[in-house]
Amino acid sequence: MPKRSKVSMPLCVFDIYEDGTAQVPSDDNLTGPGRYRWWHYDMADPALAPWLAEHLPEIPAGALLQPETRPRCDEYDDGLILNLRGINLNEGQQADQMVSVRMWVTDAVVITVRMRRVFAIDELRALAAENNAPPRPSAFVEALVSRLTARVQVEVARLADRTAFYEADLEDHSTPPPKELPVTRRSAIRLERYLAPQRHALERLATLNLPLVPDVDAMKLRELANRTAIVVEELDALQERIVTVQDEHDNQVAQRQARHSYMLSIAAAVFLPLGFLTGLFGVNVGGMPGVDDPRAFAILCLAMVGLAAIMLAVLKWLRWL
Repeated sequence: MPKRSKVSMPLCVFDIYEDGTAQVPSDDNLTGPGRYRWWHYDMADPALAPWLAEHLPEIPAGALLQPETRPRCDEYDDGLILNLRGINLNEGQQADQMVSVRMWVTDAVVITVRMRRVFAIDELRALAAENNAPPRPSAFVEALVSRLTARVQVEVARLADRTAFYEADLEDHSTPPPKELPVTRRSAIRLERYLAPQRHALERLATLNLPLVPDVDAMKLRELANRTAIVVEELDALQERIVTVQDEHDNQVAQRQARHSYMLSIAAAVFLPLGFLTGLFGVNVGGMPGVDDPRAFAILCLAMVGLAAIMLAVLKWLRWL
């Protein structure tokens, strides 16, 4: 792409026409001759803040520059302030550390700002380069939300499969708790943190009565909002299932410990009188019976065996065994 003016250095900019064809403009105007002009920026660009201050009202310009965001959909004059989140597919980063897209959408311009690479945006950029771009701003938003939602569904399905494996693993009582269980739970919590407000933002977007969002795109956005709602409900269920799995593992550990403690208690109950007898007959004083009788040791051993049998019978009668 040819170098643009110092004021505007976007990652990409296209004039997009009604038939989906796209051209790289040669001017720095906010809008162009096409159906709408799409500007895409990296938030680290030092020229972004002055460019936004020059071309946009204060509130949408500030929304595009916020370092920390949550999903939102707000009307402002004739445009929309949109913040969306998607799965982080960047190499070496965790998927649940969701990437954000800040957007300002009007009938004539779409401005997107990223902090980290968003692969859904890259796909739309490739479509524009192939003259197959979304023909309307609302169609652009729908295409972006569709790609973000599809990646979220894949990630949630992966967490669901992993949770199902943990549940099936519970049948083997000798299996220790999986080390990945807390990691899976934290991933579900992080995803729900952003997807719950994104669900509400998409529901609001689909119900806006604006010429910017025609009925054909509003219907698709409602379907995407429904898919997001299903994902959020699945994440709620996953967290409960993971807690149940953890509780079951804890119960199994507690039962094993209780069983071991019980066996030790039984052994102590049986050997306590035997220990008393051996201690008593081991006293090195005069007058101990059987000192001069060679059969005394055998008699003592048989008596201890009999006493142990009596103790076991008593424990069984008391239903301690």
